[in-house]
Amino acid sequence: MLKIEISRQAGKFLKKIHPKHGRQVARKLLELQENPVPIDSILLKGKHNRYLRCDIGEYRIVYYVEAKVLRIIIIGKRNDGEVYKILNHY
Repeated sequence: MLKIEISRQAGKFLKKIHPKHGRQVARKLLELQENPVPIDSILLKGKHNRYLRCDIGEYRIVYYVEAKVLRIIIIGKRNDGEVYKILNHY
């Protein structure tokens, strides 16, 4: 099983969303801990090709796996380009 590390941005975002949605995202993170490349995950292209993304409800999770650690980089609104603007800073 992988260890989960959540970035500061992702942690702040999780604290702001509705508790019901937070539980949904938390369940997805636990699923990713067991299987970091589920069938619904997509490998990003271009300069961000080391990252994967998956969606849960109206939220998008951007992450990667490194040395038995699941690193959650960004959690944000799915239909909002803000996720990719933040990703450009990584």
